[in-house]
Amino acid sequence: MPPHPPPSEQQIDAREFDPQRSVRSHTSHDRSLLDDDVSFMNEVAQGIIDRDRRRMRRQVTRIASFTVAVLCCLCAGSITGFSLYGPRFLTDLHYTQYRVNAVSITAELAMYLPVPLFGFLCDRYSPQPLALLAAGLFGFGYILAAVVYRAGPPPDSAKGGNGYPFGFMVLAFVGVGAGTSCLYLCSVATCAKNFAQAKYRGFMLAVPIAAFGLSGMWQSQIGANLLYKKLPDGRKGPVDVYRYFIFLAGLLIGVGLLGALALRIVDEEELIEREIENMERSGLLEHSDFFRPAPSRNQSTYGTIPNGNDHHSHNQPDSEESSPTGPLSEDGDSNSIENLTQSLLLTKQITEPELAAQKKVWLLNHATHSFLTDRTMYLLAAGFLLLAGPGEAYINNVGTIIPTLTPAKYYSHNPELDPPAGSAATHVSIIALTSTFARLFTGTLSDLFAPPSNPDAPPTTRFHFSRLVLLLPSACLLLLSFLFLAIPQIVPQNPSWFLLSSALLGLGYGAAFSLVPIIISVVWGAENFATNWGVVAMMPAGGAAIWSIVYSAFYSQGAQRDDNKSGEGECKGYGCYGYWAVGCTLSVAVAIVLWSFAWRAWRRRSVMV
Repeated sequence: MPPHPPPSEQQIDAREFDPQRSVRSHTSHDRSLLDDDVSFMNEVAQGIIDRDRRRMRRQVTRIASFTVAVLCCLCAGSITGFSLYGPRFLTDLHYTQYRVNAVSITAELAMYLPVPLFGFLCDRYSPQPLALLAAGLFGFGYILAAVVYRAGPPPDSAKGGNGYPFGFMVLAFVGVGAGTSCLYLCSVATCAKNFAQAKYRGFMLAVPIAAFGLSGMWQSQIGANLLYKKLPDGRKGPVDVYRYFIFLAGLLIGVGLLGALALRIVDEEELIEREIENMERSGLLEHSDFFRPAPSRNQSTYGTIPNGNDHHSHNQPDSEESSPTGPLSEDGDSNSIENLTQSLLLTKQITEPELAAQKKVWLLNHATHSFLTDRTMYLLAAGFLLLAGPGEAYINNVGTIIPTLTPAKYYSHNPELDPPAGSAATHVSIIALTSTFARLFTGTLSDLFAPPSNPDAPPTTRFHFSRLVLLLPSACLLLLSFLFLAIPQIVPQNPSWFLLSSALLGLGYGAAFSLVPIIISVVWGAENFATNWGVVAMMPAGGAAIWSIVYSAFYSQGAQRDDNKSGEGECKGYGCYGYWAVGCTLSVAVAIVLWSFAWRAWRRRSVMV
């Protein structure tokens, strides 16, 4: 055999002696091969660049949505400043305490009762339509309230007047309450879904919730220190309610429009697919009509060629199909969501976007059913009703509790003195600050020390404890707040301690509103968070309405007992609020017991809370 020529020598193939060949044919051939390599590498590099750009774009969208969500929550809680202008309804519009509480109760009901509907719309569609709806509701509500307030007392008031009927003010606060619910829910749901798999998802969810608590503080400070009436001698007087309402209308219309443009959920399809895969591993998909085709579908053919799996599937025993250890669980990889998707695309003759939409609807319906049939949900919701209801009633009526703690002749020597129990703006600020601190603090601790809830997470040896360890002591702080007000020897005899009562209430109230939605997202998942949280968040409406009515009854009874000396329906003394505070204390105590039962049930089911 002839030796091989050395590599350095150029080998000449006989085919290159074609007399018709072009001089550039060899060069063109080499260039085409090189071009193919370069083109392939360019495609790979371009693919990597496009992937990184998409990833960066998603991350920027996620951060921008989070920023806008926090800004929306920072403005959405304007109703928490009701105590700032609630007393002005008594003095300027000559409303009775029943009517003032009717306005606040209406706002509470409008804020809580539609939450499940708003949550359903947010989960099925997107947060943007809700933000746009919130802008319209806020604008309608506050502009109408400003017009009604400026018109003066209604004709049926105690002293008569020429203003609009009382029902117009109630209608205005229906818009305010519903707008609050829309803007708050779409913002929190955006953060919950965008950071469902993040390491610090509790903190990312606590930030917008804490911002919601801060909104009442900074808005009330603007009203008390900038939008106030000047007294005849030039001193700063009470808040100018008309200007304050116009300010809130303009602010919230702008924020709602911004949310309609910027609130976006990133990678929702991955969230849905991940949850379906978890359900597939657990065997739940075997019993689903959507992911388990009917027998007629198994006999389907592609054109005139029969499906090769038909004979195998038809001859399988029924017990093997229905058993959790049958083919679907033995061949987990081969029967994955990808294969189910390909099968459904052929058998159902639908497009991939339609299939993704059907998957989403199926999963959300299944998640809603699981949530509503879980007994522990009712324990959690009932406890939230019994705890948040008294808290809402306290916040709404703190402005009228302050005068009841003020002695009758306190202002006789110096009218410029602040009330001994503190001003309404001070209490609103204290509640907002302590509530914000509690929400951020408990949200951060739940991320650092709560047990891992992700089943795919590697085992860890770090110290951890349940979120209920944070929730139950926080509820005890709220219980102490009402207990201090209920015992005659504490706050009633020491009005300055009322500030401590408000601080304790802010801590317990804020922690509950931070930890309960986090617990819901952990126990029942984030893909249906808006609907699930909406169902539970609706509960405080009943509690707030009941305890506000109870407070109004005791207040009016105390005013009649004092012979209504002020002529404006004001009440003085312990009888105005004492027995109401006792009832609120018992209500919070029952809530603590119910949450303890829910915790025990979760521990028995090995649910990592």
